[in-house]
Amino acid sequence: MPDEMDWIPIAADRLAQLYDEAFGGKPRGRYRISAKLLRALTDRHRLYEDDIRQLARALFERGYVLIDMDSFYVVMSSNSFVNYRRPPESLLE
Repeated sequence: MPDEMDWIPIAADRLAQLYDEAFGGKPRGRYRISAKLLRALTDRHRLYEDDIRQLARALFERGYVLIDMDSFYVVMSSNSFVNYRRPPESLLE
């Protein structure tokens, strides 16, 4: 009997591949995917919080970040966050 979580690496690979595909008027890059389309891609009737957490972890291992925006998800390269500005400690005191 196959492991119930076998779909996670397959879905993570497909989401990572989508990052490099041209659609939405852009040759590649960040994108959003509806919860409905993510369920269809994963062939699941429901995606639970733990499913999303494991999928996000698998996608992160591939160099991408999955952000849950409640009604949709965003996939971005983890490199997108490297050059973000950081507040100095003095602003947080």
